[in-house]
Amino acid sequence: MYLKLLKHNIKNGILHLHLPDGSVHTFGDHGLEAHWFIRNEKAIIRIARDWEYELGQTYMEKGWDTGNYSLQDLLAVLRTNFSPRKVRKWYSPFADLAFGLYQQFNKITRSYKNIAHHYDTDEAIFRMFLDQEMFYSCAYFQSEQDSLEQAQLNKAKLIAKKLMLQPGMTVLDIGCGWGSLAFYLAQHYDVHVTGITLSREQLRVAKAEAEKRNLNNVQFLLADYREHTASYDRIVSVGMLEHVGIKSLDTYFSRVNAMLKEDGAALIHTIGNRFTPSGTNPWIDKYIFPGGRIPTLSEVSPCIEKSHLMLTDLEVWRMHYSWTLREWLRRIESHKEEVIQLKGESFYRMWAFYLAACDMSFEYANLVVFHFQLAKKHGVVPVRRDYLQ
Repeated sequence: MYLKLLKHNIKNGILHLHLPDGSVHTFGDHGLEAHWFIRNEKAIIRIARDWEYELGQTYMEKGWDTGNYSLQDLLAVLRTNFSPRKVRKWYSPFADLAFGLYQQFNKITRSYKNIAHHYDTDEAIFRMFLDQEMFYSCAYFQSEQDSLEQAQLNKAKLIAKKLMLQPGMTVLDIGCGWGSLAFYLAQHYDVHVTGITLSREQLRVAKAEAEKRNLNNVQFLLADYREHTASYDRIVSVGMLEHVGIKSLDTYFSRVNAMLKEDGAALIHTIGNRFTPSGTNPWIDKYIFPGGRIPTLSEVSPCIEKSHLMLTDLEVWRMHYSWTLREWLRRIESHKEEVIQLKGESFYRMWAFYLAACDMSFEYANLVVFHFQLAKKHGVVPVRRDYLQ
């Protein structure tokens, strides 16, 4: 069954399939070359029946690997030949899938649990692959030669420009992560930043780092955006909208509007789906981001309109997250033995697969990054974009 499936579909790239009996089957005759070592034949049968879930699951279980060859190359060949438009069952971290509405009802108590599932992972793991400042979101590469550290600072600087900060302003950082952006804004622009998070581990680390840096103009709170009620000159949110859920987008932008002062501005940075709306891959939902959902422009725009916020600028980043994920994977691979010692091989394989698969989705599939700049009225944001230079 699976040999016929591969023969029929592999048209772009070359796939060498190594089976447990020692036989090697080659599919395709031009393009990127990849190797797929099947260690347990039941694994590939499971994958053929359910690409979306079983490709990642069987990799975690050591059912297959790529030997000394590239995991990204294999996923790239599979991704370009088994798109959702060609076959119904195909792996993609955020592919078309009628996965049901259950995961989208992100009530506050469930949101705390969902965030803890991923972000309360041991701080040491994140330090093995993130940049020195611990930005856990897409970097901005002004040059492909930029280091990850430089690209993350590029991102922070661009966001600061879009926020048009002035000394003394108050800034809310929704989903503040490890505090990276809050520290950057407070240190470079003399603003007062309040960061809110649902992760107790991130809260602990961010508070400790603020004390270490002796920053009195930064505070971090364990709070959901629906619970917070203060008002701010500026609101920023980076990599958090993906966790809101489509059913809660109206509430999210309504709360941004309510917490933003009349002459305020906001910048919402999120992964976006550039195709039609689709559900979340079940493997990603189980192991990586439970309750998460990548929104399309058509899903976000009506919610902004209903909130009465004005969309003052929209930017689409292409490839930047692919380059970010590639560097994260390179770094975690360099710490493979340490990760396995701390968390076990299944955990390491889970993270490696997640990073490589998402890299391929940004390079070959439907994922981009949206930058929504918002205000309540004219006059807050310049009418020309030269202020960003």
